[in-house]
Amino acid sequence: MNNAITIEEITDRLAYGQVLAGLDLGEKTIGLAVSDGQLSFAHARPVIARKKFSQDAEALLASLAGDPLAGFVIGLPNNLDGSAGPRAQATRAFVRNMQRVTALPFIFWDERLSTVAVERAMIDADVSRAKRATKIDSAAAAFILQGALDRIAMLRKR
Repeated sequence: MNNAITIEEITDRLAYGQVLAGLDLGEKTIGLAVSDGQLSFAHARPVIARKKFSQDAEALLASLAGDPLAGFVIGLPNNLDGSAGPRAQATRAFVRNMQRVTALPFIFWDERLSTVAVERAMIDADVSRAKRATKIDSAAAAFILQGALDRIAMLRKR
C-alpha cells in the first residue's frame, strides 16, 4: 500500500472544509501545522516530542483527531543538490511506517532551507533563542504547509 501522492492528486481529492496537516520531522520533535478549512493559511500547533515510532504516530493522530483531515504534507529534507541524504531517507521510512496506521495520504514537499528561513524570520522578529528552540519545528511545519497551500491555490486557478 502506497499512500504517498502528488500535490496535484490531493488537489483533485479535497472536499470543501477538509484540512491538511504539515509536518516537519526532526530528530527530537515533530513540528505540526494545520490549514484552515479554506486551505488558505497554515497555523502552527504545538510540537510533538519524539519517543518511539508507535508513540509518535499515536500522539500525531490523536492531536489531529478533531480535524477533518484530508492528508499530510511532510517536509522532505533533500540535500541542496537535490539528492536524498540520511534525513530524507528517515522521512520516507517514517511515511512507510505511518502507512500501517493511517490510510490518509502523504505529500512529500521539498523543505530545503525552510528551517533556515523560519529561523531568520524569528530572529528578525526578535524572538529569543529559548523561544525559537521550542517553536522552530512547528513554524517550519507551517512554512512547509503554506508552500503547499499556495501551490494548491495556483492549481485551482487553472
